[in-house]
Amino acid sequence: MDLWFTEDHTEYVKFSMKVKEHLFSTKSKFQKIDVIDTYEFGRVLVIDGYLMVTEKDEFIYHDMITHVAMAVNPDIKNVLVIGGGDGGVVRELTRYSSIEKIDMVEIDGEVVHAAKKYLDFTSNKLDDERVTLYIEDGIKFVKDKKALYDLIIVDSTDPIGPGEGLFTTKFYKDCYRILTDKGILINQNESPYYADTAEQMIKATKKLRKVFPIVEVFQCHLPTYASGHWILGFSSKKFHPTRDFNGERWRQIGLDTKYYNTNIHLGSFALPTYVNKMLEAET
Repeated sequence: MDLWFTEDHTEYVKFSMKVKEHLFSTKSKFQKIDVIDTYEFGRVLVIDGYLMVTEKDEFIYHDMITHVAMAVNPDIKNVLVIGGGDGGVVRELTRYSSIEKIDMVEIDGEVVHAAKKYLDFTSNKLDDERVTLYIEDGIKFVKDKKALYDLIIVDSTDPIGPGEGLFTTKFYKDCYRILTDKGILINQNESPYYADTAEQMIKATKKLRKVFPIVEVFQCHLPTYASGHWILGFSSKKFHPTRDFNGERWRQIGLDTKYYNTNIHLGSFALPTYVNKMLEAET
């Protein structure tokens, strides 16, 4: 019998992959969580029917959401990760010996449990001595937090359900408040291609521009995400992502990355015309 996983990208577009085995399924307080093993993409994390992480292409997303900020300011010491229960962002951050502390806030402990049991390729650094895991709401965490971070990475689901509050102006203001004067915020910013995700990208960028003096967006090409064209946000109090970028200094760190490199860094901020027009219309 053929078993397939299908995600609806729009009402008229579906993306499917053939499944070897359904490894895990649970309904948490917040969402439905599944892990499947597929022929083409390896192990896959699915939340509420939407694909979150695949073994084959997760490195693209995690490289870009992590290394862009670290290359702009290699002196980052204290990092806050909101979401990212699969552990991929933490895995990349722990590769920097210069980072002293990583706080990870994930609202749903069941995601972390599933990742540790079935997704060791992303979760294998969650027990690093520099990592402190908080199972709580990231919105409340930044509201009550007084500690200052050099970098905040918001690795959220789509702006529905538990992830909805991570796309609000109030949340961005709280992030701004707990960042240092050189602080950087990186956020998952949806796709510009389909109408519903493009609307979310535009709204999030507009809200960020009300809070941060420097806001840019950059792109990566991720085969398993809707349309394959994905956008991330870069917001900062001081650093511009290309003008303040020192590629040689980052290369001297000596990290072996699979997707990110210093040419990709600069090129990722060179957006297609249709994306620029969307964002300029809201400026």
